[in-house]
Amino acid sequence: MIGTLFNCLTILIGSTIGSFLKKGMKDKYQEILMQAMGLAATALGIHSIVKYMPDSKYPVLFIVSLAIGGLIGEKLDIETGFKKIVAKFSKGNLAEGLSTAILLFCAGTLSILGPIESALKGNHTFLFTNAILDGVTSIVLASTFGFGIAASAIVLFLWQGFFYVTAGLLAPFLTIDLLTEISIIGGVLILSSGFSILGIKSFKTLNLLPSLLIPVLWFIILEFI
Repeated sequence: MIGTLFNCLTILIGSTIGSFLKKGMKDKYQEILMQAMGLAATALGIHSIVKYMPDSKYPVLFIVSLAIGGLIGEKLDIETGFKKIVAKFSKGNLAEGLSTAILLFCAGTLSILGPIESALKGNHTFLFTNAILDGVTSIVLASTFGFGIAASAIVLFLWQGFFYVTAGLLAPFLTIDLLTEISIIGGVLILSSGFSILGIKSFKTLNLLPSLLIPVLWFIILEFI
């Protein structure tokens, strides 16, 4: 798991650098950084949607996934539980920044294919590339929301660790079509985080996380039809 450990390390380093940049920063600079991060998340979400939507063979699947996943997430109330946990360790809007970080770091194709390539072929290229991107992103996030962004490294380790350990079982199911659908939904979730940061509309983005699992169930069903 060299690639995953390196990925987590870059997030920790980036969060440390960002937190030092945040110290002593005037409110007006923190505010403009917040706006910049919101715009960046919005742009990344739109890019993912525009990039993968034309390749979708099931153009309605992401809509159904968001609807079903949202109902499941609302029932579990993931957002409230997450905010309560974060509130025990930090004040302010860290929960918003941390949820955005988790989505940016985990919802991408590199973060899914990377650990599988690493486990099956010993190829860490995807993870090293992802690590550099996450490291830079964590600097910006931590300079806006504080060192608490480093906690996303734990989630990333568990996420990529899951794919690494179960690589042999999951590899046959992780087709291009499935990754396309997951990437579209991931783009929508990142976009909603961007809107929330910008104050355009407050979305319960974490309650929509189960949406990422619906395409997996759909493709498993197709295997047996």
